[in-house]
Amino acid sequence: MSPPVARIVRYRRYAIPVVVALLLTVAAAIGLRVYAHRQAVSGLRADATRVARQQERLLNSELQRFRLLPIVLVEYPDLGNALRNGSRQAADRLNEKLRGLAERTGAPVIYAIDRQGRTIAASNAGQPDSFVGRNYNFRPYFQQALVRGTSEYFALGNTSHRAGLFLARRIGPASAPDGVIVVKVEFDRIAQAWASDPGQSLLVDNHGVVVVTSDPQARFTMVRPLTKRTRAEIEQTQQFGGLPLRPAPYRLEPGGWATDRDGNRYVVARTTVPLPGWRLIHILPIRPAFRTADSWVRSGTALIGIGLLALAILATWRRTRAERVVRAREALEAEVARRTAELRATNDRLTIEIAERVRADQRFRAAREELAQANRLGSLGTITAGVAHEINQPVAAIRTLAENARTFLSRSAPDKADSNLGTIVELTERIGSIVQEMRRFVRRSTHGIGPVALDAVLDGTMLLIGDRFRSAGVALERPVGGTLPVVVAGRVRLEQVLVNLLQNALDAVADRPAPRVRMRVRAEQDSVELTVEDNGPGLDPAIASEIFTPFVTGKPDGLGLGLGIARDIMREFGGMLDTIPSALGGAGFIIRLRRA
Repeated sequence: MSPPVARIVRYRRYAIPVVVALLLTVAAAIGLRVYAHRQAVSGLRADATRVARQQERLLNSELQRFRLLPIVLVEYPDLGNALRNGSRQAADRLNEKLRGLAERTGAPVIYAIDRQGRTIAASNAGQPDSFVGRNYNFRPYFQQALVRGTSEYFALGNTSHRAGLFLARRIGPASAPDGVIVVKVEFDRIAQAWASDPGQSLLVDNHGVVVVTSDPQARFTMVRPLTKRTRAEIEQTQQFGGLPLRPAPYRLEPGGWATDRDGNRYVVARTTVPLPGWRLIHILPIRPAFRTADSWVRSGTALIGIGLLALAILATWRRTRAERVVRAREALEAEVARRTAELRATNDRLTIEIAERVRADQRFRAAREELAQANRLGSLGTITAGVAHEINQPVAAIRTLAENARTFLSRSAPDKADSNLGTIVELTERIGSIVQEMRRFVRRSTHGIGPVALDAVLDGTMLLIGDRFRSAGVALERPVGGTLPVVVAGRVRLEQVLVNLLQNALDAVADRPAPRVRMRVRAEQDSVELTVEDNGPGLDPAIASEIFTPFVTGKPDGLGLGLGIARDIMREFGGMLDTIPSALGGAGFIIRLRRA
């Protein structure tokens, strides 16, 4: 064995175990990452639930403390006297009592309203923002308390312009009420306490409006759209003054997830609060937890990789040492045999060399023929890959339609079965057309080019690939409204180009939170432009300039043939295919065709 060959064999002996160790390390890294991310999400959900329950208990404690005040105040003699008699002395005494009670309990304001809705006494009497003399008969909490006896209503203060929960209780019997006593509860202290916890907390009322939150940007926003009736009721009662109720910065999703406007994801925990229809929502971002998990994965992967690499090198070294001993013994035996054979075969050496040259010439001729055959098979493989790539969806559609037709026949619905069978015939003809077009494409001919309706091309493309978009839940926008222009092309091959671009776009948006693909048509005087865009990760800059070169691909399992074939087809049509910046943020391709 020559020294270069020996070195190659030695390097290969070490390389194979090292490659195996690296592959095992990659597999371990993937498994660790999946496990770590699942554990991170599980831990975040537990933390979010725990924080939400703690905050609900704090809110409940605050509400219970203030809910006792209206019940106690109903028993104040001065309250009834001030409401019934309306004397100035009784109102002044009640003002002092309410002021003292508000200072002791921490209530922002306590006030008494007569049966006409006019405030006759308040804890803030004599202050610039005093409620005394103001009429609140339009407020729902006053109206509900007169009818039901009690009411709890959240609103923006008409005088103070500070939001709070109004706890109202009727004074006197329902048949002849004297008025209503109201205690306002503000939640600024609770919101500050919530802000010390990780994540963000949202207290949402029965209409879906965020009324208390640790995130100032989310205050008085909507987690779901308001109905026209609800919005009219809020405007009539001036519940939130003139504040515009805009959508919340967090979009709540099924399964306990949320996404903000920047695309960051959160885990969500919900819990009920002691207010009808209200909920407390706590969200935690997943990105910090994933960073911590990825750091742990990197450390674990490094340890596993070092261990596997060390084991591979050790095993290879031991095997190599044993093989060296065997090779040395075999080399000695071979040398003795060779020397003996040379002494006995001197006269036959010339004949052996001639025979060896004949065999070498035969091997050379065979190798050259195999190389030529490989080249032909490579070209045929390119076309075959394109055919297999394009007929896969029609075959799947034929199978589905055939199964449905059999079902319709068993249900005595021959008309529906006949419709499915007719579609099968059309798809079968379409497959034959594709194969025929690809055979002609191999011969580089320009036959089959003429006026083609772009509407029909898009319809045929949707027949081939539309079901895959629907199954994957990917939004596919196509031109609607009006009749699209007629272009110079071959219908089947133009559909082939579109199917290839749409399939690539579908693969690119597979892991996006809101996958989207869009087709647009723009007609010029002599040409028509058709663009295909997606909101995927975009083209890899390392291969973007060579994306149309055969066997250049960004897919792990791709052949890199589809875009090269598509560009060649467009050139045969007298048009072009190129990349463009995508308005959706991902990859974009433009097809330019001559107008018929």
